[in-house]
Formats: sequence, C-alpha cells, structure tokens
Amino acid sequence: MHKLQTKPLIVTGVVVIIGAVLLFYIHNLWSTQSVAVNNPVVSKVESSSRSIDLKTIIHESEKSVVQIEGRNEFNTITGSGFLYNNKGDIITNAHVVRDADVIYVKTANARAYPAAVVGMGKDTDIAVIRVPQLAGQNSLSIEKDVQAEMGDEVIALGSPHGFQNTVTLGIISGTERNFSVDGFNYENVYQISAQITHGNSGGPLINRETGNVIGINSVGTEDGTIGFSIPISEVIKKVTKWSNEAQNEQLDFANTSEIGSNTKPKKLKENAEYIIDYFFESIIIRDYVGAYTLLGSSMQSENSYSDFRERYIHIIDLQYSDFSSKIKQNDQVETTVNVTVETNLQNKEGTKKEVYKYVLTIGNENNQLKILNLSKTLVE
Repeated sequence: MHKLQTKPLIVTGVVVIIGAVLLFYIHNLWSTQSVAVNNPVVSKVESSSRSIDLKTIIHESEKSVVQIEGRNEFNTITGSGFLYNNKGDIITNAHVVRDADVIYVKTANARAYPAAVVGMGKDTDIAVIRVPQLAGQNSLSIEKDVQAEMGDEVIALGSPHGFQNTVTLGIISGTERNFSVDGFNYENVYQISAQITHGNSGGPLINRETGNVIGINSVGTEDGTIGFSIPISEVIKKVTKWSNEAQNEQLDFANTSEIGSNTKPKKLKENAEYIIDYFFESIIIRDYVGAYTLLGSSMQSENSYSDFRERYIHIIDLQYSDFSSKIKQNDQVETTVNVTVETNLQNKEGTKKEVYKYVLTIGNENNQLKILNLSKTLVE
C-alpha cells in the first residue's frame, strides 16, 4: 500500500517541476521580446516630441524679418532681410541696396528706421546693413555648417510685391546650381519649390525641422514657381567679417526726415491692418508679450500685463475676418473686425463660442504705430 501511494506523489512532483521550468522560460522569452519590440516605439515618440510647430516657427521668425526699401532719384527697390546678430545687422541681397542713396527698413510692428551699408559683395549677391535701433532685438538662429539636402522641407519669408511677411512653403528641389544674373555669380545655390518673386530678395530660407536659417532667398523665375537661395554656410564668414569691422560712426545713415511718411491714406490703412493682424496672430500663437507690446502707453497703463494675459489665456481658437478701415483725425485709423472666439469654460467642462465686433484705433505714438484704443461688442 505504501509503495502504491508514493509513486503518484513522485510523478506529480516531476510534473510540477517541469511546469515551473517551462513558466520561467516563457516569462524570460516574453520579457526579452517585449524590450525588443518596444524600443522603436519609445524612440519614435521621443523624436516626434522635438518637432517644432509650424505656426510657432513662422510667428517667431516674422519678428526678425524686415522689409527693405532702397531709394534713389530714379526708382525704389523693395526687398527683404533678417536680423542675425545683436548689433542690429541685417542680411539681405546686394542687388536690393547697391544703387540706393537712401535705405530704410520696416519692422514687423510697422516702424521705419534708416539703415546704412555695412558690407556688400561685388560678385556675390550678399549685403549687410545696420539699424542701431534694432541692436539687442531678437535675431534668427543660423545653421552655419549645415548643407541642406534634396527633399528637405523649407519656409521662405519675405515681402513679395510689398506684402510684408508673406510665407511660402516648399522643399529643396535642387542643389549646387550655378548661373549668373545682373553681374552676380550664384554658385552652389539651392533650388527651392517655395514660391518667391519681386520683394522676396534677401529674405530668409528656414529649415522646417529646426526653425533655423539655411539660406538667403535671392532669385526667382518671373512666374515665381522656381526660386534660388544662397546657402548661408557659404557666406557667413564674409558677413561676420563685415559686421565685426564696421563702426557706427563710420557708416552713412540717412536722415530720419528722408524716410517716407506713413500718412498717405492707402499706406496708413495697410500698416494699421498689418498691426491688427499681427495682434490677433500673437493671441492665436499665445505670444501674449508680443500682443501686449502693440498696445499704446495709455492702454498699458490701464491694463497690466497679467490682467491682459488673463483676458486671453482661456482662448483655444480665434478667427477674424472682414476688416473695415477708415481714416480719422490726427492720421489715426479706425478698423472694425469680426472675431469668433472659442474659450474654455472656467471651473466647468466644455467650451463656448462667441462672435464679437472689435473696433480698434491705430495711430502714431513716438513715431511708432500702436493700438490706441480697443473695444468689443458681443454679436451672438
């Protein structure tokens, strides 16, 4: 009897031991496979988190991009440029300023300044001009040692036909292009699919992935479908040398009185609407500091920055349309705008959407266009 009871116990023990070994083996195998499968997913998530939002790149870049006018007694040439250091130096094309007797730039907030040439290429279509008033302002980051490749996504900023801070998107569609135009030699330049035309010259070509400048937009076909951009890496040493050697007292700046007036009705309306457009775009991109700086001194004294920010921070979507502007006394512009706002309900779940009629008054304050008054009425 005793032997008959012992044998089943032995068999049972063996089965248990084998089962435990199998479970241990399966567990180890599963753990190893899980690590191998999951690593690529983790890597992908980390990589995408470094991607920069397109609107953020554009909005931040616009602050450092300027419109340039080079004037002489016969004509005016319009181009673009961008701040690249803390001295107020602006990179542009030589053909924008080489024949100019007077040069001035207009910034994103519609303020005009006289400029002077720091350096200019004879064979290379590159120039640097300086605006001391812009020293210490935000400048664009430059990829000094990076060469773009075919297929890289790019953003071109400039002022085609005088429309300041126009943005076009495209790719690097060719590299190492060589040709000559108007006495300038273009060597190893980028061919881009982003549309550029008259007025884009000197504007930055920006890497979509990094938000940094990789080129200077210089030449485009008449239909604007193909453009060419000088790689910044090809000219940055020359540009830096010019900037380092230039002293303000040695530069020839135009008198402020020579700068064109903004009081022409059509131009004044355009500039006023540009300020309003920039104000709302700043709110959309959550650049509350940028929006607040567009307010006149009286509005800022009545509204602290923290109160101003609190007024707009709950907005999750804002759309505006139907600009209607008229000239008032003292060269002020009154503009009516329809604005649709969607906000988070504070202390509640959900959102609400409302339509307002905004009335904004734009005028000069210390030779700079500002929002002097702002009121809104609920429409629906």
